[in-house]
Order: sequence, then C-alpha cells, then structure tokens
Amino acid sequence: MANLNTKYLGLELKSPVVIGASNMVTKPETMKKLEENGAGAIVYKSLFEEQIQLENLEQSETMEEFEDRNPEMLSVFPDVEHAGPKDHLNEFKKAKELINIPLIASINAIYIKSWIDYAKQFEQAGADALELNFYAVPRDFNISAFDIEQEQIDILKAVKKAVRIPVSVKISSFYTNILHVVKQMDNAGADGIVIFNRLFEPDISTEDQKHITPLNLSNDDEYRLSLRYSGILYKNINADIIGSQGVYEGEDIAKLILAGSDSVQAVSTFYVNKPEHLKKMLDDLSEWMKIKGYKSLDDFRGKLSRKNIKDYKIYKRAQYVDLLMHAEDVFKKYRMP
Repeated sequence: MANLNTKYLGLELKSPVVIGASNMVTKPETMKKLEENGAGAIVYKSLFEEQIQLENLEQSETMEEFEDRNPEMLSVFPDVEHAGPKDHLNEFKKAKELINIPLIASINAIYIKSWIDYAKQFEQAGADALELNFYAVPRDFNISAFDIEQEQIDILKAVKKAVRIPVSVKISSFYTNILHVVKQMDNAGADGIVIFNRLFEPDISTEDQKHITPLNLSNDDEYRLSLRYSGILYKNINADIIGSQGVYEGEDIAKLILAGSDSVQAVSTFYVNKPEHLKKMLDDLSEWMKIKGYKSLDDFRGKLSRKNIKDYKIYKRAQYVDLLMHAEDVFKKYRMP
C-alpha cells in the first residue's frame, strides 16, 4: 500500500491534502468528515481584521444612535466590550479540540501590530501553525510594487520573531516577479509558500445593474499556474511548496507533486463533490502510485521539476512561443471540417 505520509511546515501529516481556509471548515460535522476521509491538516477560516473593524463600527453606530435623544435613554444599551477576534478565537479552540490532525490559523490583518497580536493569540489558542493570508488589492495609485512587497516581508519577519510555531504565507500570483518575492520570503524565514491565493472577484448583474458577490470557486484546471511555479521553485528555496487552486482529483495531486510541490491545498472540490470525495482523491493517488511503482511521495516528488528534466525550457517557454512551434499540430486538431 502506498505511503501518503508527508511533512507540512515541519508537521507530520497522514496525507498531502491540506484543507484550505474557507467557511466550510467552521462546521464541526464537516471538519470531522474531512478528517475521517483523510485530510492531512485543516486551515481554519481566515480572521480578517477589516471585517472586525467594520463590525465594531456598525456596533458603535447602533449603540450611539439614540444616546442623545433624552437623558433617560442613555442606558438603553448597556456598555458592551467589542468582541473583536474573541469569538473567532473561541471557535478556533473548539475546532482544535474536535479534530486530531493539525489545525492551522489563517490571518489577514491591516496593521503590523495586529498581525503580531493575532499571531500570538492563535499560538496561545493551540494553533499548530500560522498562515499569513496576504490578500491585498491595490487601491492607491501612489504606492509602488516595492512598497507593497516590502511591507509583506516586514510583516513576515515580525510574526516569525513573535511566535515559535511554523509560519507560512499564502500569496497571489499578481507580482511582477513572483520568484523574487518568494525568494525574499524564503530568506525572511517562511516555513511554507502557498501558491496561489484566490482573490475575491466581484461581478455585475446587468438585470439589476448592481454589483453582486458570487462564490468564487476555482475551476478544475486552474492548478496549472501552481504547477509551473512549483516546478521552478523546487530545490531553489528552503520553504515548503504548497500547490493550490483547482485541485479537484487525485491526478491533480500527483501532477503537483511531480512538479515539486510538498503538499497541496484544496477547497472548491469539496464544495462541489462533498467532503467524502477526499477519500476517492487519495485512493486514486494511491492506485496511480501502485501502478507506477512508487511506494512514497518522496519517490516522485520533483521528478518533473525544472531541476530534473532535460527540456528545462518547458518552464520558461511562453504559451505563444509553444503555439508557434507546434502551429500545424494545433491547426490540424481544431480545423473545421
């Protein structure tokens, strides 16, 4: 039987599949099903400081709405301390007690002090590791790419200094040079690099002429960008490489590990196919390994990385160049009758 054990941020996992952060994992029954079907670890729903700030503002406005109408109404609302991250931390602690696999905390803060404070609080709450969710959409025309990247590096360094548990970073693909950013994060002490974060994408209803907020699930072929960069990063950084986006089947896991990923993160497939699908993914991976004669993930990890293939240009070649080189084959395939 194939050995699916692996390491993730120095943690021993029973499988290479880590459940990514989402609302799905806030349900106890779902977490247990994912664990029972073979999840190696779970990343708990991200704590977004921006959401906490908005909730606190809304609460303050509600409590202050009537306070000046007449003196007798000053006590309509009792003094209430803002919950802040307390509710989130309490739910995290409950989840930690529920499962027997590593539980990782995910943070997205605004201020560097908040990143540090939340990191410490999650460590005290029993988190096995931290994932810094660098989800950011540029909104200021005057801030340079260098400033954005340097801020993230400074946050990583500060958090690493503040806690003893492993720290990973989850980044988007929207950097001018992803390799340079990853190398800096690696040098700053990141224990793992999750590639890539799926950013929220707003949409518009033409019928209502309003913005809508659809659930942004990944498609089942979106792993290819992660595959490319896993193959380039393999053996070039010390941090673990975690492929993400579009991991739907056991074959996808095999592909990412062949490219150089240490493990993978998956979410969308469990929304689409339910948590029980994880067992099929792992069974299919095991069967493929058996057919190919692999006893462990280490036997084929990075086999098709840039380091280990003769045609290393495959990772450098732009798509249009590849199409030009094989234009006739493409035309034959898609030629109209």
